Amino acid sequence: MTTPATRRVAICGIGTESSTFSAHRTGYHDFTLWHDFSRYPFLRQDSGRWPEEVAGVRVEFVPILVARALPGGQVTREAYDRLESELLAGLRAAGPFDGVYLDLHGAMHVEGRDDAEAALAAAVRDVVGPGAPIAASMDLHGQVSRRFAELVDLPTAYRTAPHVDVEETRERACRLLVRALAENLDVVRSWVRLPLLLPGERTSTRLDPAAAIYARLPEIERRPGVLDASIWIGYAWADAPRSSVNILTTGTSPEAVTAATAELAGALWRSRDAFAFAMPALSPRAAIEQALSSPQRPYFVSDSGDNPTAGGSGDAAFFLSGLLSTPALAGGGKSAVWASCVDPTAVAACVAAGVGGEVTVRVGGVYSGDPPVLLKGTVHAVRPADPVGGDLAVVRAGGVHAVLTTRRKPYHLVKDLTDLDLDPWRHDLTAIKIGYLEPDLHQAAAASILALTPGGVSQDLSALPYTRLTRPIHPLDPAMPAPDLTPVLLRRSH
Repeated sequence: MTTPATRRVAICGIGTESSTFSAHRTGYHDFTLWHDFSRYPFLRQDSGRWPEEVAGVRVEFVPILVARALPGGQVTREAYDRLESELLAGLRAAGPFDGVYLDLHGAMHVEGRDDAEAALAAAVRDVVGPGAPIAASMDLHGQVSRRFAELVDLPTAYRTAPHVDVEETRERACRLLVRALAENLDVVRSWVRLPLLLPGERTSTRLDPAAAIYARLPEIERRPGVLDASIWIGYAWADAPRSSVNILTTGTSPEAVTAATAELAGALWRSRDAFAFAMPALSPRAAIEQALSSPQRPYFVSDSGDNPTAGGSGDAAFFLSGLLSTPALAGGGKSAVWASCVDPTAVAACVAAGVGGEVTVRVGGVYSGDPPVLLKGTVHAVRPADPVGGDLAVVRAGGVHAVLTTRRKPYHLVKDLTDLDLDPWRHDLTAIKIGYLEPDLHQAAAASILALTPGGVSQDLSALPYTRLTRPIHPLDPAMPAPDLTPVLLRRSH
């Protein structure tokens, strides 16, 4: 009996989503580190989802280091350098490798650097050598520069927003890599940049045109000569030359991948003015008034400009100020929840006062230094040692219930609120620092609206101080000429 050949594949990556307009900075200790298979249940031997061998090749996956952080401001140079050094040292110590699976986000921005993912891919390539294929799974809000496309053989991205295909995308990247190794594929890639800047809240795959365009991908990748087709809608809140929409098709036929990329690019560009918010979008004051006048409950309002899961600092209290100045809420005739604002000092005062205690705190501006908002009221709830947000507290002022956190924390689940004795069905308005509603909130919502609040991830792109984008770009340059969308064919030399 012939023993199957074994190929060794390293698993590594550094990922986060970074707004260059947020005052927050992402440090080393903001990252969670993995050195095991816990992010990849499909690779477990008992999963029943992973073949022992493919085309006579057995693959051994070796976890090195994967680092992920909650979206926020730019990664500090010191944090990135330390993580990259640890990752590369692990690769050298555990090598040699026949291939690499990179677990990335794609919209990481590092202070003083451009195109951090391409730099990481180049550094990994230097360690593993020119012959080892590299695959990558990425967020569709990531960026794919030409340099990155030249370095990574098999990149693929999520196809849903909100993202419900995260594990599926990771598995697809691994399967593409295993197939390339088993069949010794000569992979080519067709890449194109679209000069188009779109916030994620306008590109939800719950509705067209994003839904229809992304629905084309499975059919395209079934075509002869095509392995994968992916669209990176991109990340609008990074003032960097690579910020844009990118499309990349991978396969074995130059003609097939080029045709697919051109087809998708044309569809996206023709639809550029059709991308709309996934819910009604109003000014903060109008959003509050509409929510309070509606009989529907729960009524969710997205405080979108400081959304921490899009890269917002999480310390803006602009919408809280609007709630507190609303007479029906200030007097307690109506009630609202607002989640959340990071302010360790205010939380500490609430913990010291205890539930039922009276506090006067100023909240907001922890990172930005913006003037904080005065919040005077009763401590409604305290939750110590939350694994993400640290100590948590709720202050009730009139009918407003403000959630305060020690560390930045997203609120994507109804349970996150009910754990703090805040039931969205019992309040007239539930405001969350979020963009489109994540699945649990979306399912619970009787109605929802997006408030166009200011912040590091403002939906009003024209109000942001871009200086480094590759121009012209739509919609910031409405009179721009039609772009050249001819795909670039890339083939890495071994």
